[in-house]
Formats: sequence, C-alpha cells, structure tokens
Amino acid sequence: MKKIKLSKICKFLNLKFQFQKDPLIKNISNIDAAKKDEITLCLSKKYLEFLNKTKASACIVKKNFSQFVPSSCYALISLNPQIDFIKVSNLFYGDFVIDKISSNSLKITEIKKKYKNISFGKNFICEKNVVIGKNVNIGHNVVIKENCIIHDNVNIGSNVVISNSIIYKNVNICDGSIIGKKGFGFKFFNGELLRVPHIGKVIIHEGAEIGSNCNIDRGSVSDTVIGKYTFLDNQIQIAHNVKIGDYCMLASQVGISGSTIIGNNVSIGGQSGISGHLRIGNNVKIGGKSGVVKNIDDNQTVMGYPAMEFRDFIRKNLMK
Repeated sequence: MKKIKLSKICKFLNLKFQFQKDPLIKNISNIDAAKKDEITLCLSKKYLEFLNKTKASACIVKKNFSQFVPSSCYALISLNPQIDFIKVSNLFYGDFVIDKISSNSLKITEIKKKYKNISFGKNFICEKNVVIGKNVNIGHNVVIKENCIIHDNVNIGSNVVISNSIIYKNVNICDGSIIGKKGFGFKFFNGELLRVPHIGKVIIHEGAEIGSNCNIDRGSVSDTVIGKYTFLDNQIQIAHNVKIGDYCMLASQVGISGSTIIGNNVSIGGQSGISGHLRIGNNVKIGGKSGVVKNIDDNQTVMGYPAMEFRDFIRKNLMK
C-alpha cells in the first residue's frame, strides 16, 4: 500500500497546500467509511451529513462545502472535486484500471493437491492465492482469479469468470456469469480519458443464486453486495457499488446503475431499470419494464416510466 504526503497530492492536483502539518495519506475511501490517514470526496449536498463527521484526514470539496469539513480533516478546495478524486485514485491504484491476465495459475495437479474436497470440469483455471472451501462443484471452462474466497457448498456453472469476490456458503452461480470485473467508470476531462480504478469487491452472501449470463461489477471504492437468499434471474446487470439486501428477487434483464442501495424483500420485474445513487426501501415491489429515477420508500408498489405508485399508474393508463 502506498503512502503519499498530502503536500505531494496537492502538487499533483495543482491545488494550494496551506497547512501546518503534512500528514501521510495511505488510502482513498468513500466519505461514509473513511478513516484516519485516508482521503475522501464530498460531491453533493446529500453527503454533507457524512462530511460533518468524517474521520478522513483530507477531503476534496468545492469551496462552498469547505465550511462543513471538521477541524480534524484537511479541506482540499477544488473546482472539480470528482475529477481530482479520480486522479488521486489513479495515483494510488493506477494498476486497477485494466483487468490484466495473470500468469499465477495453478497446474491441474496442483489444484487437485490443494483442493481435495472440490470437483471441477475441463479447462478450470485457478490462480494461486484463491481460497476454496469444501464440497464446491465447478463446471467446465471456469476461471477463478486472484483475490477470491469461495466458501463451502458453492455451485459454479460452466463458462463462469470470478475475480475480486467473496462467495459465501450455499451460493449457486449459473452458466456464463461474470462476477467481479471492473465497473463502468470513466470521465472525459480536457480531452483526456480518465479511468476510475475499481478496488472494491463483490460479496455474495449465503444462499443467494445468480442466474445465467449475469454481470456483477466489483465496487469502485466500496463493495458491491448481494444479500442472503437473494435470487437473480438470467441476464441481469448489477453495476459497481450496488448493495442489494436479503430475500430479494430480480427477474430477467433488470439493470441497476452504480451506487444504488436496495433494501430487503424487494421484487423487481423483468426489463426494469434503476438509476444510480438511489435508495429503494424494504418490501418494495417494482413492476416489469419500469424505470426508477427517484428514491422509493418502504412498502411501496410502483410501475411505469417514470415509476409511480401502482394505483396512479393504473388510473393514468385507464384514461388513455
């Protein structure tokens, strides 16, 4: 892990360094989880509640937000905080912008020796620092890359690629799914392409099921999470930093944009899309082919585009 002085970060970003102390910054983090010796970002008003109590050593903000930065945190005043945070992310984790092919794969004889209580098909590629539990069944043409932990009684279908993930016990992953690849994160700035390093993981909790040909992106800074006994149908896209609660059910071709948080016992109909950075409450039902563009409170049933309360949707469409 790199350790970079705050003055060097300011120089790299062309920001003024006007502090008496020059702390070492050891990591980047989201504002709600930032710790001492980490640098974070506050991008909009909805994160001010976290900014007021952040434990980060430094925070990149616009000038009008600097008054909310606590005295224990250094405010780095920026004209474009999001772009500067991406630049700092690349300073720490530039190697994470592309998923490179590793040369650390085990030979088949080494796999059999290391994992005596698993079964696997043809063309299984497993990298060296992977951890696999007991009674794991793995299909043909499967790749499990570095930084993965697979717990007991997991079933992995054929043509699956898993990286940067923790899979808890009794999870079922069907054929063709891609889990833990980098997310869809980039910005164009002054004619330059800035890619967002994705340093988070995918965490799939006990008893969940991932259908065929699903894509679950790992988190950019935080993790992407699938809750206990949550079931994903086929051909579903889960973007970076999404968190889905327990006992949820998502029908085919649902797409969830980055950083949206979904509660427990939520049902989402097929071909529905949910915008990013939203909060969907507990016990929510979303009808098929809906487009969700704002937060939804607990116990609501919605449908349509833009998604509205179900009775309003019926009333509106009966009038046509």
